Amino acid sequence: MASETIDGLDSILAALATMQANVERSQKSQAHDYLEKFQKSPEAWTQTHSLLSSPKTTAEAKLFAATTLKGKITYDLDQLPQDSLFSLRDSILALLVTFHEGPRPIRTQLCVCLANLAIQMLEWKNVLAHVGSTLGSGAGDCILEFLRILPEEVTEGRKIHLTEEELASRTKDLLEENASQVLTLLTQYARSSATAATNPRLFECISSWLREIPAADVVNSLLFDAIINALSEETSFEAAVDCLCTILRDTQEVDESIDIIRVIYPRILLLRPKISEFANSGDFEAYKGLTRIFAEAGEAWVVMIARYPSDFRGLVESILECCGRDQDRDAIALTFLFWYEFKQIITLDKYKETRLQYRDVFSKLVDVMIKHLEYPRPDGADQTDLFDGDREQEEKFREFRHQMGDVLKDCCDVITVTDCLGKAFDLIQKWISTFGPQASDSSVPNWQELEAPLFSMRAMGRMVSPEENVVLRQVIPLIVQIPDHEKLRFQAIMALARYTDWTAQHPEFLQPQLNFVIAGFSHNSKEVVRAAALAFKFFGTDCRKLLANNVTELHSFYESVLDNLPPISQEEITEGVACIISAQELSKTYATFKLYCDPVIKRMMSRANEARTSQDDGPRLAVADYLQLLTIFVQNIQPYVSPQEENPAVKYCQEILPVLSAIAENFTNSVPILERVCRCWRYMVLSYRTAILPLLPNLAQQLASGFENSKQGCFLWATDSVLREFAEGAEFVDESTSRAIFKFFEQQALAFLRIMNDLPPEELPDVIEDFFRLLIDALIYYHQELVFSPVCFHILSASISALTLQQESPLMATLHFLRDFLSYGTDHPNSSNFGNGYNPSQTSRSNPPEIQEAVKQMVVDQKDFLVRRILTGMMFSFPRDCLQDASGVLLTLFEILPQVTTNWVKGTINMLPTGSVRTGEAERLMNAVEVKVQGGDFRKVRVLLQDFTTSYRRRNVAPREGLGRLEATRFQFKG
Repeated sequence: MASETIDGLDSILAALATMQANVERSQKSQAHDYLEKFQKSPEAWTQTHSLLSSPKTTAEAKLFAATTLKGKITYDLDQLPQDSLFSLRDSILALLVTFHEGPRPIRTQLCVCLANLAIQMLEWKNVLAHVGSTLGSGAGDCILEFLRILPEEVTEGRKIHLTEEELASRTKDLLEENASQVLTLLTQYARSSATAATNPRLFECISSWLREIPAADVVNSLLFDAIINALSEETSFEAAVDCLCTILRDTQEVDESIDIIRVIYPRILLLRPKISEFANSGDFEAYKGLTRIFAEAGEAWVVMIARYPSDFRGLVESILECCGRDQDRDAIALTFLFWYEFKQIITLDKYKETRLQYRDVFSKLVDVMIKHLEYPRPDGADQTDLFDGDREQEEKFREFRHQMGDVLKDCCDVITVTDCLGKAFDLIQKWISTFGPQASDSSVPNWQELEAPLFSMRAMGRMVSPEENVVLRQVIPLIVQIPDHEKLRFQAIMALARYTDWTAQHPEFLQPQLNFVIAGFSHNSKEVVRAAALAFKFFGTDCRKLLANNVTELHSFYESVLDNLPPISQEEITEGVACIISAQELSKTYATFKLYCDPVIKRMMSRANEARTSQDDGPRLAVADYLQLLTIFVQNIQPYVSPQEENPAVKYCQEILPVLSAIAENFTNSVPILERVCRCWRYMVLSYRTAILPLLPNLAQQLASGFENSKQGCFLWATDSVLREFAEGAEFVDESTSRAIFKFFEQQALAFLRIMNDLPPEELPDVIEDFFRLLIDALIYYHQELVFSPVCFHILSASISALTLQQESPLMATLHFLRDFLSYGTDHPNSSNFGNGYNPSQTSRSNPPEIQEAVKQMVVDQKDFLVRRILTGMMFSFPRDCLQDASGVLLTLFEILPQVTTNWVKGTINMLPTGSVRTGEAERLMNAVEVKVQGGDFRKVRVLLQDFTTSYRRRNVAPREGLGRLEATRFQFKG
């Protein structure tokens, strides 16, 4: 036996060494599988102790052993006889004696082991006293760590296999009844020595026990003095900050905490001089911790500040000072939530007086934020490299600026938009008067001081009303004259793009801005060109009516710049011109649509001809990009035409439909092209709805043949739009058209089933996702026709086969379909009221009994395969985000076929691999399920199965040799 243990230890150590060595991936995978299997085995109980006790084992191996032991206690405690738990407890305590001085990671894991064991050993009553006496006074840090971990594991460790009643009882035993004792113990420890009073472990322990000990008890004890004093010690500062912030969060119910707020607030205000001290000394971590204290206090007491603005002004000014002195811009983000919540409350009419009293603070905050928006000034010779080559820092700064922009929006709500814009305008004017005369095309001094207010204007744009009539009239003429510096030109264009709705109300300012933006397309900087394209989109969108008469001139501009832009900018400028075309008179729509799109189609066909002979992906991607531009035109040009008139946009779509069909037929292997073609077709249907009816026969034929030839799900996605727009009961859709559409859907379904018969689901994830999303809509609009269709049974079979996938998106689509489909076996299907007999005043309608019976019969005809696949997926393969919907399928099955589903579940559980289910566990589960089923409490059945599968999944992995009787069968269809 000893020899077997030694051999086992050698194998474990070898596997751990392999995991850390520079070896082949396959070897690491093999070692990982071995260690995972070991961790779930009963032998791990003894082996972990051997590893932890051996003086020859490395620290890494001991940490692995301690972590494994933690997992065993959490998940596999039932592997041990009940009478051996006391021995296990004593052995862990002995190990803690050995490791009481460290290494800390091992000691922490052992403390977690002991805490989890204490929770589950209901007969162990004197836990704290026993641990303290066993470890002794010399193991202070170890005892503190156990005390810290215990509340965390009790309140957050919901992996423990206890009933709610047992856990509640154990929580009372371990925490509630020990809270006062722990408070006394910690107070005594803090008084024992100066070192103890500044021990970081002490404050970590206090923070943890604040879950149970009222914050008032801590604040009114000597511990609060220790916490405040610890803020002056470098070693304990961080832990003391965490502890104080935990106390502050406990005072959020200000009416209940008013007495302790009166104690805490003066002590916090005494910390204010440290703001300048830490800022001047460059101790940025300490500065960040101090900022956190003030910000957390502000967040917790924001209601008190609003009620008593004078009393708490010192706190708000301290938070403002933290913002202003933050040279590294690393701590300021901690205050953003406070400023938002403070703004939210003082903009209420109830606190109007407070808002007036704090106008000066928010005014200063605007100044601080705009100053922090400035780009850094480089120290080196290269003045263009603002971040010394650190791209990560540059990206972080960009993101940070947008967060500060949100704070500026908050300021707009408090001190008015005009005042905030006025500050940016003053800074722009100041720069122009100070540095404007020195600026040239090659040199712009201190450009950062001009760029920051430009960015602030851009950030505040959403808050500005189109009726603003003070600042924008003065500042926009200045913006269009700024020097030609890359950063300035970019920010100026982006700022103008924010005020296009204002420009639409002030047409006299349009042309200079448009000229400025159009000039940006000729700039050397790609960033500026991209900004110009985005800005043009907004000008086209918001000022379409003002630009409608310029549509011909803009066509020349569009043609001149299109080929020089990246795809995303091509899309943006196209959206801009498409919006302008949409503002044309109806009589001009067709000609203008054709004027702009014909050249795009010509370019597309040229690249398509090139793509047919090229091995490179470039021409094919270019074709896809041009298809996207056509789609944008279709999306945005939607003239209002009465049903009796010809739609000019549809007339043009009818001309280009053969071109799109030819593209689809010639590029059946190019997914980007097919997806863009289908997207264009889809938006033809969505944009023009029933006006597209003349194109519908050809379009349906192309969708059917395209899907059959390419096996791409995008054709199903386009089919979905047809199904929805021409459903039975839709406006201007006759019954014969709706019937034809359902026949078209059946044709697509048959094609899908044939594909599923030929290929395994693993090769069709996208097609499966698109098909079942199509089916969800088919159930809404054609549920009666679908349920009684001969193809429905085979669709259900295909959905069961699709459940073998492990990708989240297709699984979610399949599970959503199953939930909707099975709901038609109940009185309350998951469906809209759209369709036959639709009555707007009717909030729900009963599901006909014949539909309910048809659904139930189809499920019964599938035998236990659906339940088997759902449970197998929940136990082995489904992504975690799919588990809720999977259990929802089971819930509906129990609702429509309670006894049959119970038998199927029992049969599936009995098929699980031998040894993977605990003794008596399956029997207990099924007994509980049957009791709940008999009582009609199906939601409790769902919870029982969720808990069982979750527990099973944690303890087991899918066997390498397969799932045996639970293995899926291949889908077959001969239609």
